[in-house]
Amino acid sequence: MKRVFLPLAAVAALGLAACSDKAQNETAEAAEAIGADANATMSEAADDVEAATDSALGAAENAADSTGDAIEQEASDVGNAADAAEDELDK
Repeated sequence: MKRVFLPLAAVAALGLAACSDKAQNETAEAAEAIGADANATMSEAADDVEAATDSALGAAENAADSTGDAIEQEASDVGNAADAAEDELDK
């Protein structure tokens, strides 16, 4: 009777081993997919941060340019006013 169960036990063990290998492969594939998704998400996040940084720096540069232009215009206005005052004094 024990000899009958020995081959059945061997077949059952092989079945479990095959199932276990399949489960391990599926787990490995799932882990790879999760890793790929995480990498894609991180890459997308890095791209988003870079784009936001570029946008913010562009806005800051535009603000600095506008401020510089305004200061230049005011300096020109002051110079024109000084010239006009000098002309009035010369009369």
